[in-house]
Amino acid sequence: MLKALAIFSAAITGTVAINHSWVAENQDLAMVILFVLGYGGIIFEESLAFNKSGVGLLMAVGLWVIRSIGAPSTEVAISELTHASAEVSEIVFFLLGAMTIVEIVDAHQGFKLVTDNITTRKPLTLLWVVGFVTFFLSSILDNLTSTIVMVSLLRKLVPQSEYRKLLGAVVVIAANAGGAWTPIGDVTTTMLWIHGQITTLPTVKDLFLPSVVSLAVPLALLSLTSEVNGKGQESRNVLASEQMAPRGQLVFSVGIGALMFVPVFKALTGLPPFMGMLLGLGVLWILTDAIHYGESERQKLKVPQALSRIDTQGILFFLGILLSVSSLEAAGLLRELANYLDAHIPNIQLIAGAIGVVSAIIDNVPLVAATMGMYDLTSFPRDSEFWQLVAYCAGTGGSMLVIGSAAGVAFMGMEKIDFFWYMRKVSGYAFAGYAAGIAAYLLAGNLHITIPTAVTQVPFLMGS
Repeated sequence: MLKALAIFSAAITGTVAINHSWVAENQDLAMVILFVLGYGGIIFEESLAFNKSGVGLLMAVGLWVIRSIGAPSTEVAISELTHASAEVSEIVFFLLGAMTIVEIVDAHQGFKLVTDNITTRKPLTLLWVVGFVTFFLSSILDNLTSTIVMVSLLRKLVPQSEYRKLLGAVVVIAANAGGAWTPIGDVTTTMLWIHGQITTLPTVKDLFLPSVVSLAVPLALLSLTSEVNGKGQESRNVLASEQMAPRGQLVFSVGIGALMFVPVFKALTGLPPFMGMLLGLGVLWILTDAIHYGESERQKLKVPQALSRIDTQGILFFLGILLSVSSLEAAGLLRELANYLDAHIPNIQLIAGAIGVVSAIIDNVPLVAATMGMYDLTSFPRDSEFWQLVAYCAGTGGSMLVIGSAAGVAFMGMEKIDFFWYMRKVSGYAFAGYAAGIAAYLLAGNLHITIPTAVTQVPFLMGS
């Protein structure tokens, strides 16, 4: 019955979409209905047995069809789609390059170098170690790459279990928290940094403490759960009996170096980060071709085989979600939402907090872009409390739902996580950390608490 209802609803939506005159007059309503139906299909993927990637792609195309009908002209819609595709493709290419590099390193058992050095097998200790390793890694890399790397590591440390799912959720929370306090750690903070709303040192000093709190609170709460306590036998090094592939250390060093070089490449050339990621992939491709030349039995260690093993359907799901959100932005719906918040929530702290909550449902990039369009530097000066709160809230708010951030979407695809499992097991803890981080920021501001410069400059040794 659920499947029949879903198909019936989709058929009605398609029939209405054919009626150009109604869509032209009610574009916003038509897009909202289709977006809600599409997200419903994604959320209830397990019940409906419809793959979320297919649903996401259908939703994206349907929304842009409606936009083309409701736009002033087809040329306007094509121009908007071209602009949106350019932005989305940057993220997709970045994701494709990062996942391929990680897959090559994994094929060479390169992560054994890391897992062998994580000696603790106590679930509680491992929970905190994974959290803070991801936190600081995400401050140098971006949260998406950090999630891909750490989830791949977890596969080598912990067998498939409920405990590993929780560790993966901690990676998502930690990656988003770590990316919020540095301009190179998250797309939204990078946007605010590039456009001049925030600068490096004040942002790091003021957002480091709330970001740590937003991670520490969920870790403390998760430490009390039954999945973490009394499950020591599930935490073991499953690579102990495996041998590293020939020249695996070299591939590991070059692969991780390529990932860490991305912010340096952007700083040196000014080109988008995905170009740096593709550069690293190209270098690793040539390297593996050279070191395994003439070794037919080691074809699985080369890039073509790695490309066949990466999560392509997860990338297509990501593509569908981003294109769908960009259609809402093109139609002005996100701007209307931001204006509504401005009109009905006069307090800037509440506005920033609401942006973070909404970003758990809708991608934070267009939300922050809409916020930047609503307010200029005359309304709120550079490095003001409002812009810093927007950076923190948009960066960490996405942790409250698994679909609320690029890190969550990557985790969802890699570990086949169910939407409701995350909501039931993790969302409450993520919200507690999110709220505690806001409270820590406001309290630190009132007490004039800052983090020493020597501590906060460390992540920028590679990125500045």
